Amino acid sequence: MTPQDSFYMQRCLELASHGLGSTFPNPLVGCVIVHNGLIIGEGWHRKAGEPHAEVLAIASVKNEALLPESTIYVSLEPCSHYGKTPPCANLIIAKKIKKVVIGTIDPFAKVAGNGIQLLKEAGCQVTLGVLEDKCNQLNKRFFTFHTKKRPYIILKWAQTQDGFIAPMAEKRENNPQPFWITNPYSRQLVHKWRTEEAAILIGTRTALEDNPKLNSRLWKGHHPVRIIIDRHLRIPKNYNVWDGSVKTLFITEKTNTPLTKNTYFHTIDFSKPLATQICDIAYEHHLQSLIIEGGTQTLNTFIEEALWDEARVFTGEKFEKKGVPAPKIQQVPDHQTSLLNDQIHHYYNT
Repeated sequence: MTPQDSFYMQRCLELASHGLGSTFPNPLVGCVIVHNGLIIGEGWHRKAGEPHAEVLAIASVKNEALLPESTIYVSLEPCSHYGKTPPCANLIIAKKIKKVVIGTIDPFAKVAGNGIQLLKEAGCQVTLGVLEDKCNQLNKRFFTFHTKKRPYIILKWAQTQDGFIAPMAEKRENNPQPFWITNPYSRQLVHKWRTEEAAILIGTRTALEDNPKLNSRLWKGHHPVRIIIDRHLRIPKNYNVWDGSVKTLFITEKTNTPLTKNTYFHTIDFSKPLATQICDIAYEHHLQSLIIEGGTQTLNTFIEEALWDEARVFTGEKFEKKGVPAPKIQQVPDHQTSLLNDQIHHYYNT
């Protein structure tokens, strides 16, 4: 791997990141074409069903006669199968591009090394593993889904300075207004995060107390699929989670539930590990990532089963003195950021 290879692969990653939240269920991919040290073509995968990064990069080259003398850089192994679009490996071969630099192997069973093999059999010089860790990290959702057969799970909560996630029940009853711990900019950031994930999950108590919409109204982008844990289906039908505006999955012990617009019911055994069963249901619905925004009980369910990959914990300026204790992760934060006076601690379950 040369410094030049790293430089151009970093550009691939920058391009690929533009597709975050819009390529699902496809991975994020960026591509750069270089001729004599100059970038002559770029592209990234924008949306499932639309052209892949390699196709767009090749199409952006003004003089295709330069392609046989060029090097193509791509952050993920070019596909080798027919899906909604033709194989990118075939296109590279057809355009007589002889040098191919790849960040990492695609774990998807229909690719998984086949694209690389196809290129090599056609006489291409293939370099693999350039900025591999960064390329893997970029597609952590896609990779987790295909290797662990579950969604990439992000825990998110906000807590007061003295470690409470919500006030006591009697205080909520006396003051039904939303209990905001963080500032408006942090709340907008959370909506941005929602646009980047396939699904969002809360428990019954959060739904009953907050009547949330669980959409991304404060940031432009898609709304995640809603997953609601409601063991006894106690949430009233006039609450927002029943409005049919977004695909919604109810996790319940009830059977023979009536069909509702854009709403699905999954009956599980609540005496068995809950998070594991939810992950299986999310996998069944092809949901590659899941952000947990529930209360302490729901969050602890995933922590106790060690079914989480990342946690983002806001600490606001408020002191509550008593209330619902926030969950606790028994490790040191990997890093910390801030948004005005809110602190955000980031954890990774490695």
